[in-house]
Amino acid sequence: MTTQRIKTDAHYIELDTERKIRHRNKLHYRFNHWPIWIFVFFIAPGPLTFDLFEHGVDARMLTWLAVVLAGTGLAGLFGQLPGCEPKPYIIRFTEDRPNPLYRRICYTTAWGEVVAFAALNAAGLVGAIITGEWHLKQMYAAAYFPIAGTFWVLGALGLLPRVKASTQGEGHERRYFYGSVWAVTIAQPILWILWKLLPQNRLSDSFKLLVFVGVLAFIGHLARRGVLPRTRPIVPGEWAVSD
Repeated sequence: MTTQRIKTDAHYIELDTERKIRHRNKLHYRFNHWPIWIFVFFIAPGPLTFDLFEHGVDARMLTWLAVVLAGTGLAGLFGQLPGCEPKPYIIRFTEDRPNPLYRRICYTTAWGEVVAFAALNAAGLVGAIITGEWHLKQMYAAAYFPIAGTFWVLGALGLLPRVKASTQGEGHERRYFYGSVWAVTIAQPILWILWKLLPQNRLSDSFKLLVFVGVLAFIGHLARRGVLPRTRPIVPGEWAVSD
């Protein structure tokens, strides 16, 4: 059955009961999800990732990459990574099921990175505009783990979307997660390109900040409307209409 998409004034939605049910994940589907989690855990040590973009690959990064490849590879092989399971864990996005520990760990890790990278890059630009000097490396060294760690603690307590004890709210929670990921993963490369192409002065740094925040806001708006992949709310198939 084809998934029905209903357009409202605010956004697109999907009916949970009309989503095509997949009872097993094909091998290529499972394998294609592995690089996602390689990337998530590889960039988890933010200051190391900053050094990667500033200076390139070194022995520390290769060692960490090997650890991540081995860890995520074993986890994926045993179906302990989201998307790498032999069969989908969540069949209906509105049903109440226990949220497995591996899902909570993976999404918690990603949440910390999404917030920390976006916040620090924006703060670095603001600092450069105010002082006329860049201190982003020092900011990453001092603030990355406190920021990311705060969200990792919130995730451990089940206080973030997709990491709660139950999967019942997945139909809505996943759109917050993917909307944030879309916004940051699009805005970050654009900012990096601008950082490489434009000089470091107050005028160009102001332009970079404007573009960075503008992209975050625009992509966030598209996600809110349900335009981007995996950002449409998934709601129960039965409707109650009230005047």
